[in-house]
Amino acid sequence: MRWIATALVIALSPVSGCGALSSLSKAGAELDAYTLTPARSVGTARGGRGHLIVELPSSAGALATDRILIKPVPYQAQYLPDGRWSEPAPALLQTLLVASFQNLGGFELVGRTANGLNPDYTLMTELQDFQVEPLGPEGGEFVIRISMMMTLIREADRQIVTSRRFSAAKTVASDDTRTLVSGFDSALQSVLLEIVAWTAR
Repeated sequence: MRWIATALVIALSPVSGCGALSSLSKAGAELDAYTLTPARSVGTARGGRGHLIVELPSSAGALATDRILIKPVPYQAQYLPDGRWSEPAPALLQTLLVASFQNLGGFELVGRTANGLNPDYTLMTELQDFQVEPLGPEGGEFVIRISMMMTLIREADRQIVTSRRFSAAKTVASDDTRTLVSGFDSALQSVLLEIVAWTAR
């Protein structure tokens, strides 16, 4: 496996030879940046009413980064050594949610901020899972796990309208970076479609 350990826990020990220096050199190298695609309408986007604000998702520290998270076990965080997201995962999800609502319709106006207008609803997101996990000790297959807790707030009285957890998983046969990113994109598409339909209802 080609993963590097997170800096959440650092173990210092004597290292002989030049292996440590090589690792440091690789860790400081420029990483390829990857992005994901928003959900799109097959036909014409449906119309809608109201103004929706999509807030920046909250997340645990291991996800609040542009690094692609690997979790060999539930309590360990590592990152892919040769790829990263184009922006931190919470900001990337906010971008994709806004674009998905704009593509699919359901609201008259969707944005990240009110821009001087009084929004009708605010969509809050808690990003809970956005990672790769190996299937089995040999690591022959991997699963992409995505889960988000969504809460819709009515701004008129700041009451919770509804709340629901959305999740998806996608199995891939390699830890090649492009294969993993493609798996993320596939898994996320179904989540975005469900979130837009649920919120618009």
